[in-house]
Amino acid sequence: MSRPVPNHTGVLLPWSRRVRVISATLGVAALVLLGGDVATTAAQCQAQCRVTAEAQTPSAPAPAPPQAAALRVVPRPQSVDVNPAAPVSVVAFSGTVDDVAMVNDAGKPIPGVVTPDRKGWHPTSQLGYGRTYTMTVSARGPSGMPSRQTSSFTTLSPDYQASVYLDTTAGTLIQDGGTYGIGTVVVARFDEPITDKAATERKLKVTTNPPVTGSWNWIDDQTAHWRPEKYYAPGTSVTVSAELYGTRLGDGLYGEQDEHVSFKIGDSHISIADDRTKQVSVFDNGKLVRTMPTSMGMGGTETINGTTLSFWTPSGVYTVMDKANPVIMDSSTFGLPIGSRLGYRETIPYATRISTDGIYLHQLNATVWAQGNTDTSHGCLNLNGDNAEWFFNFSVPGDVVEVRNTGGPPLQLSQNGDWTVPWDQWRQGSALDD
Repeated sequence: MSRPVPNHTGVLLPWSRRVRVISATLGVAALVLLGGDVATTAAQCQAQCRVTAEAQTPSAPAPAPPQAAALRVVPRPQSVDVNPAAPVSVVAFSGTVDDVAMVNDAGKPIPGVVTPDRKGWHPTSQLGYGRTYTMTVSARGPSGMPSRQTSSFTTLSPDYQASVYLDTTAGTLIQDGGTYGIGTVVVARFDEPITDKAATERKLKVTTNPPVTGSWNWIDDQTAHWRPEKYYAPGTSVTVSAELYGTRLGDGLYGEQDEHVSFKIGDSHISIADDRTKQVSVFDNGKLVRTMPTSMGMGGTETINGTTLSFWTPSGVYTVMDKANPVIMDSSTFGLPIGSRLGYRETIPYATRISTDGIYLHQLNATVWAQGNTDTSHGCLNLNGDNAEWFFNFSVPGDVVEVRNTGGPPLQLSQNGDWTVPWDQWRQGSALDD
């Protein structure tokens, strides 16, 4: 017989009913629990499947952030002692250069140019010594992102500066576009002594068309001469450049400026003065065009105030230096007093100079009687009026005059005897090793 048990109301129920109630309650609980598990599992699957599906679906890449142009600026910012002749530039490795505004420390704009592909910029005018320059660079990155940056540098300040003059052997400037003779010698004359001759000579260039072999020869610390191994061919074009600006020429000495000049070689004019025949034979492009009787140096020497003067016409290869009509010839200029036994001061027409110490081919009618047979001059080559005028008009600087078979010492380099020096010896005067 079952025992009564209290229900939830406190009423006692029979045992068997209690069991049934408990079983029913457990069944409902089990169902609720089972249903909860099913519901929970379904919700989790839906979430996990969505996450998995989203993970498996490719997504669009995030856009790259905009980038500024990648630039190289030369010289590096805040550089000092920059050579003003060194390259200055802005280069875009990525992106483009819009503009570069460059000014010096006085606020003066420095012109420049952007390359057609807008990948670079450089100034178009020469920079100065001892100046500070500021560049403001405007650029755009690959996607068009604008940027701006500023960079400054300072150029070196030389202790001294040297100028160069591109002269003839007469000491006058070579005329750009001029016509000169086949024996023309180029002279680079500096206004300061040059101690680093090798560095200087590397910046002295002579180019010819057609090409010829030539060399510089340092005559002294301020003068270098250039000539070819052989006479130029007529029609040769010659360009001389001295790219000295920014070049260190010695301790604290830099080139002040660059110099350039171009000229052309004219017809072949070679005159041969032979003291055995007392004749001057003139050849134009290899053809004998005139023979002129002459009277050359009388020979001998005289010592005046401790200086020994020679009255020979030195043998050697000269070139025409310059000419004048008339020229005043004064013996006191080379140490012979005007009032002395052999002194003179005269106005001479049609004088063509061939040496640094005053040897001319010139008119002197007073010695016509001696021309062709007797030497009577102090060293010049006397001609009659017609021949002197013709030779004066025929000659150009650089024409060759060979004097042969005279007595006395030979022509020296210092007298305009560049072509008298043998080629191997001439090359030894260069500061550069071949």
